[in-house]
Amino acid sequence: KIIIPPPKPALPEPEPIPLKILYEDDHIIVVDKPAGLITHPLPGKFSSTLVNALLWHCSDLSGVGGVLKPGIVHRLDKLTSGVMVCAKNDRAHIGLAQQFKEHSISRAYQALVWGRIDKEQGKIESLIARNPRHRLKMTAKAKKGKLAITEWKVLERFKPVSYTHLR
Repeated sequence: KIIIPPPKPALPEPEPIPLKILYEDDHIIVVDKPAGLITHPLPGKFSSTLVNALLWHCSDLSGVGGVLKPGIVHRLDKLTSGVMVCAKNDRAHIGLAQQFKEHSISRAYQALVWGRIDKEQGKIESLIARNPRHRLKMTAKAKKGKLAITEWKVLERFKPVSYTHLR
C-alpha cells in the first residue's frame, strides 16, 4: 500500500504572528525580531517565520529576494533578537542591499558573552561560509568565504558573563 502525503504549499503563507513594528512607510518596514523566530522558510520549516508574519501584515513586499524570502534584505539567526529592515518594493530592496554590500549601514548589538573578557576592546576578523558538514549552518572556520569584521567593547563584567557592545 502506498500512502501519498497531501501536498504542501509551494510558497510561504500569511500567518497572524504578532510583529513589533518600529517603523513603517510605503517602502520599508522595520521590525524587532524576537529570538526564536526564523527569518525565512527553510527546508522542512515553511511556517511560523518572520516572512509568514510579514505576509500577513503587508500586502506588498519586494520580490527581489525570491518567493521564499519576500522583503528580506538581511537576516538574523533564529536565536538572535534584533532590528530587521525589510523592503516593501523592489527599488527599496535593491537600495538597501547595496548599502549592506558597501557596509554603509552601521549595525550595533549588545550581547552577553560567556566568560570574563580581560581586554577592554578588540576586533574579530574572520571568513564566514556555509559549514561543509551541516549545509544549513554557517562557520567562521572557513578557508574561503565572506570577510566579517566585528569590533567589540566590554561595557560591564559579571560572573560568569561579560556585557559587550558589538559593531
